[in-house]
Amino acid sequence: MRTVLMVAEKPSLAQSIAKILSRGNMSSRKGLNGTCSVHEYTGTFAGQPVRFKMTSVCGHVMTLDFLGKYNKWDKVDPAELFSQAPTEKKEANPKLNMVKFLQVEGKGCDYIVLWLDCDKEGENICFEVLDAVLPIMNPTHGGEKTVFRARFSSITDTDICAAMARLGEPDHNEALSVDARQELDLRIGCAFTRFQTKYFQGKYGNLDSSLISFGPCQTPTLGFCVERHDKIQSFKPETYWVLQAKVNADKDRSLLLDWDRVRVFDREIAQMFLNMTKLEKEAQVEATSRKEKAKQRPLALNTVEMLRVASSSLGMGPQHAMQTAERLYTQGYISYPRTETTHYPENFDLKGPLRQQANHPYWADTVKRLLTEGINHPRKGHDAGDHPPITPMRSATEAELGSEAWRLYEYITRHFIATVSYDCKYLQSTISFRIGPEHFTCTGKTVISPGFTEIMPWQSVPLEESLPTCQRGDTFAVSEIKMLEKQTNPPDYLTEAELITLMEKHGIGTDASIPVHINNICQRNYVTVESGRRLKPTNLGIVLVHGYYKIDAELVLPTIRSAVEKQLNLIAQGKADYRQVLGHTLDVFKRKFHYFVDSIAGMDELMEVSFSPLAATGKPLSRCGKCHRFMKYIQAKPSRLHCSHCDETYTLPQNGTIKLYKELRCPLDDFELVLWSSGSRGKSYPLCPYCANHPPFRDMKKGMGCNECTHPTCQHSLSMLGIGQCVECESGVLVLDPTSGPKWKVACNKCNVVAHCFENAYRVRVSADTCSTCEAALLAVDFNKAKSPLPGDETQHTGCVFCDPIFQELVELKHAASCHPMHRGGPGRRQGRGRARGRRPTVKPSARRPKDKMSALAAYFV
Repeated sequence: MRTVLMVAEKPSLAQSIAKILSRGNMSSRKGLNGTCSVHEYTGTFAGQPVRFKMTSVCGHVMTLDFLGKYNKWDKVDPAELFSQAPTEKKEANPKLNMVKFLQVEGKGCDYIVLWLDCDKEGENICFEVLDAVLPIMNPTHGGEKTVFRARFSSITDTDICAAMARLGEPDHNEALSVDARQELDLRIGCAFTRFQTKYFQGKYGNLDSSLISFGPCQTPTLGFCVERHDKIQSFKPETYWVLQAKVNADKDRSLLLDWDRVRVFDREIAQMFLNMTKLEKEAQVEATSRKEKAKQRPLALNTVEMLRVASSSLGMGPQHAMQTAERLYTQGYISYPRTETTHYPENFDLKGPLRQQANHPYWADTVKRLLTEGINHPRKGHDAGDHPPITPMRSATEAELGSEAWRLYEYITRHFIATVSYDCKYLQSTISFRIGPEHFTCTGKTVISPGFTEIMPWQSVPLEESLPTCQRGDTFAVSEIKMLEKQTNPPDYLTEAELITLMEKHGIGTDASIPVHINNICQRNYVTVESGRRLKPTNLGIVLVHGYYKIDAELVLPTIRSAVEKQLNLIAQGKADYRQVLGHTLDVFKRKFHYFVDSIAGMDELMEVSFSPLAATGKPLSRCGKCHRFMKYIQAKPSRLHCSHCDETYTLPQNGTIKLYKELRCPLDDFELVLWSSGSRGKSYPLCPYCANHPPFRDMKKGMGCNECTHPTCQHSLSMLGIGQCVECESGVLVLDPTSGPKWKVACNKCNVVAHCFENAYRVRVSADTCSTCEAALLAVDFNKAKSPLPGDETQHTGCVFCDPIFQELVELKHAASCHPMHRGGPGRRQGRGRARGRRPTVKPSARRPKDKMSALAAYFV
């Protein structure tokens, strides 16, 4: 029996598709990577009985990166990244072992069916899967077709079965357009980012950004925000005056009239008009009109509109809204959420999704009435040729989805029902008045038929009092005429919804990438999200954009990226050559990069105004080992130490706190040690600023602390404080934290495992002796007699933290949020993990760590 391998984009999607195609008659097992399951069942394919294996990837299998030394910022000129630096495809998430997993499952298979998301990124992932699987599949027989592509827009029985019945082929051109975008963004983004990050972080200490990044889409996105900021700053309010009249409609009601001139900017002229009218006692009706109008139902929903509404009305950021929509899609509640189309095909079954909502507690009455009286065909929108508009595929409640997912689902469903409802009809009445020589108008609206606003009440026509019946020549008593002084207001900061509109209009990003670009400028500290989800640029964001404008405006204007996007779309359509587009675009940006480097002084002049030099930033903390003067600790990201006398900067570990470590010095370079800590319940370790930036031993990497230093005699090093192999990871060693008493801790020097132990002990030392069972270093613990947990009023005990039964009761292991006993074979503990594979570390300084994982730890032990 032949075998068909089927691959989806996410594990949950694979399970849903397999359940539909197998009609629930399948067996499931975990794959070798522990993340992706494999669902197996029998059926027919190409007219013959086969065994189906449905599994998944987790997004992109591969990612593009530079080779070897070109990933090292200090050793490569960023200009080389445009053409000289070779690139390679690497596994996107090495921990998942996705390539090996696909090869294991694909070995011996005869056919492959690709169920990846039906967009350009999905097509690209198709070929990543094929590159891994095709070489190990069974050979073809006589040119037989073995690769198939399923195209679908929702996870419903009808759509999935229809996709299986009309399998096609993956689109290589669309995959190439993604390859081109990845390479352009990698080379251009890295070159500009590396140059300006190194240049400005080496000069200024309060930038408060760990990465001063540039992106071909990210930077124009920031440009829109700064452009609005500049308009606000340059705005000069103007005073203007308006006339407001009030007339009596009857005894209990008056009408407020709008001046037909709207406003004037000269007070004396406004006063003149007021003088001409204020003595009048009556307002004469000049004309009346009553006209039936309609407020159109919305166009079908696409991604950009969904993101706009999520930000402006639901309080959800674009990226969060996109993630929520994708989750609703994979669970089968909505159709594919990445679409540019706002037009339903003529043959689209609109009544099917509508019937799904017929018993919903919130809108059942509206839906049943539409099904009974007949639906209104949706308005004709834009057909981008990708996916149908976003549509609810099955009914759901808030209890099923949770509050946030429910809010988005509710909007999508109400929007869909509105598209097949009728327009809102209302009667607009207008009365034109004359008071002296001046003309005024009053307008009123009366709803005739609410139409779609019944399901979208926030779109309803505002309730206004109906106007009195009158005709030309009638008069109304004037009760008041006054002149009001007002001022023009500046525009407000851009909302996320407004920014999304600008990005779509100018072709910056795609419906899928727009949320990512907006999230990036927030994370880079270029903008902050204020109330109302308005984006306010920071000093850094403003200076960067002004600097780009000063040097080369095309770096920040949307024009050049929009042109590149059009070229990428031509690649996807097979109308442009991949290599030519890539080569031409990189050549353009390479020239711009060289000009940017030569003109960086222009941006630096702006930086000097807003930011302080390194020497004038931070507070004194620890002494330099070279000049013995105090170095300054700069807390702004990235946190670092700077010696103004030596003009040297030393980077520090991020996302923690730094303080002086007992004024102790490193025996190698005489620098004062500092203590890094992730918090009271997390881990902490001392480090030498110089060693962390200039590793003294070959087996050490940049950024390592004393808990990874292989110095054989230093009291702070791994050699003196290491205990044994980590209980979770194979490469880490558990190291005693000598500063943690009386709440003592032992922490892995590689992963986030922390063991809290021996509370209230006043001294804990790593013994020179080792455990006879597991060869881990023993711990010698001294307790206060009044608080000793040891049996028989003992206050001292030496034993193995892994094997000693007394110590096992005094240790609590923390790994991320999980907490379990540190007992051998206990919950969450794999047999044999936690034993040290050697004795106490006595490493030779020149020892090179072996590459093999299992022998890696041996480099720490003799």
